[in-house]
Amino acid sequence: MANLSSRLRLPNLKETQWQMLAGPVLIMMILAMMVLPLPAFALDALFTFNIVLALMILLVAMFTQNTLDFSSFPIVLLFSTLLRLALNIASTRIILMKGHTGASAAGRVVEAFGHFLVGGNFAIGIIVFAILIIINFMVITKGAGRIAEVGARFVLDGMPGKQMAIDADLNAGLIGEEEAKRRRSEVTQESDFYGSMDGASKFVRGDAIAGLLIMAINIIGGLVIGMLQHDLSFADAAQTYTLLTIGDGLVAQIPALIISTAAGVIVTRVATEADVGEQMVGQLFNNPRVMLLAAGVVGLLGIIPGMPNLVFLLFTAALLGLAWWLRGQQMQAQPGAARPLSPQSGALAESAQAQEASWADVELEDVLGLEVGYRLIPMVDSAQDGQLLTRIRGIRKKFAQSMGFLPPAIHICDNLDLKPTAYRILLKGVEIGGGEVNPERWMAIDPGCAEGELEGDRGLDPAFQLPAIWIDAVQRDRAQTMGYTVVDPPSVIATHLNHVIDMHSDELFSRQETQQLLDRVSKEMPKLVEDFIPGTLSLSLFHKVLQNLLAERVAIRDIRTIIDTLAEQAAVHSDADALTAQVRIRLGRAITHQWFGSQRDIEVTGLDPQLEGLLVQAVQNGSALEPGIAEKIIEQTGDALREQSARGAAPVLLVNPALRLMLSRFLRRVYPQLAVLSNVEIAPDRTLHMIATIGGAQ
Repeated sequence: MANLSSRLRLPNLKETQWQMLAGPVLIMMILAMMVLPLPAFALDALFTFNIVLALMILLVAMFTQNTLDFSSFPIVLLFSTLLRLALNIASTRIILMKGHTGASAAGRVVEAFGHFLVGGNFAIGIIVFAILIIINFMVITKGAGRIAEVGARFVLDGMPGKQMAIDADLNAGLIGEEEAKRRRSEVTQESDFYGSMDGASKFVRGDAIAGLLIMAINIIGGLVIGMLQHDLSFADAAQTYTLLTIGDGLVAQIPALIISTAAGVIVTRVATEADVGEQMVGQLFNNPRVMLLAAGVVGLLGIIPGMPNLVFLLFTAALLGLAWWLRGQQMQAQPGAARPLSPQSGALAESAQAQEASWADVELEDVLGLEVGYRLIPMVDSAQDGQLLTRIRGIRKKFAQSMGFLPPAIHICDNLDLKPTAYRILLKGVEIGGGEVNPERWMAIDPGCAEGELEGDRGLDPAFQLPAIWIDAVQRDRAQTMGYTVVDPPSVIATHLNHVIDMHSDELFSRQETQQLLDRVSKEMPKLVEDFIPGTLSLSLFHKVLQNLLAERVAIRDIRTIIDTLAEQAAVHSDADALTAQVRIRLGRAITHQWFGSQRDIEVTGLDPQLEGLLVQAVQNGSALEPGIAEKIIEQTGDALREQSARGAAPVLLVNPALRLMLSRFLRRVYPQLAVLSNVEIAPDRTLHMIATIGGAQ
């Protein structure tokens, strides 16, 4: 087996060996060019390789759809700059040593760039070289460096907001743990990339300055060597060495200009699913009205006497033809009328003739439903790549993993009686939540630490009623930098839906889900459930115990412990509430971890001993609470919850086991976020700290 695995891994090792050696080989080649004299043919090959490498870098940058897809660009930029400088050193050596022998002393490539491209005129060559330097140094490199600098600053400032958005998606069930790790890694890589680009752009600027200095040194050194060592006249030395220097400078600066352009492309593009070419063509040539207006302006210029009429009129005709073609494409691409997503949204009657009623006319109520206005249909229409459908599937999967059972499928339909941008969530046909979203804008939610004001329509997050602002997409990065959590419209609905499912999980867990859960457990652990239902416990009682746990947001994932406890206690207790209390004690470690995580020192709210004694006596006597005491408990519980929230503590009230059920049902109606735990449910390895007391002197 070991030999087989080693044979399977061997090809991968061989495939990556040359990649591992690429960096060291390149460094050795650059050092060799700086130290060893190279023949003219070797210089031709290396100059050609430099040009090819620059073109490849530019094309990769053009076809990259995401900036991080070419995250190695800064190091590629460094190596390409070192390669050009090493070539400059090698060519300078051979120009000064053999320049007196003729124009081909430094190779055919340098000769071609020095003679054919500038016509053998060194004055023209100097001007062209200077223009290339100015374009590279003053325009492209300076602009790309500034963009990289600003981009690095904004990416770094926006990291907290992006991390909060990832955490919000993870908590809402829209993404899994692996996807959250991947996104966090992308945020870190993006910050590192722009920081590296900010520094790497200095390489190109330094290369441009070095090109100017090398040209001046070559010309002066060539004049001195030509006249003093080879007895050339000033004119001959200037003509020979200047042309060779110009050729050497051009053959180095043109690849530098190409790579600078690639750097500009990388830092200026906006990450979409299209590459740079598709973005430019798709956005420049997608509006026929622009083509018509441009054709009108060019046509007017074309009929003015003295203008190049033929050229202008040819472009006018081309623009008109393009506008006509674009208009035809848009007419063909116009979608038809939106199809209804449900029979309730205007389906035609099959027949006008009355038919006999049957059981087929009885429609069973869906357990969970989501109705949307007509402007939100694209979010839930699979034909239009609706994102909300994917989010809902993620919500059900994450809920099943966290709570221990699969919630019912969510029936989605449109409702023309709703506002165009409204939605509502139904539980067994009754609305339990709803709101409005703007499908063209983003919601910026203030988690309590946002600084600054945003322009937009103010509102509330429908799930948690936090202050929020509907903003345009262009303000997204700025809002994240200011500390807002920015989410798109599908995420707003998905988060609200996830919250509603969490709050009503006990109502979603019916006898059918109970039986499905038992069937699932019997496949994995048949001995555990053998004779359990109905021998030890009835299905109805088992279902009621699980519902009691879910009503207080206790996961039923640890079904082994639950069944073991019920099997032991069924002979002693026949009441569902008593059995639930025993199960909660056995699940104490999981309940403690649910609310406090791995904290060893936990902060809770408790009851004043005098009030606790009074409540215990009332429970034992079966008497009701006095209205004044009940109001005081509700008021002081609200104060304690606000204090816990300010301290970042879990909303937990710790009480006597005899009071837990009564207080939980009483307070949960007013404060659904509150968890009422008993002393015996706290894991023994935790240290309790009472930060607030209910019933004491206020």
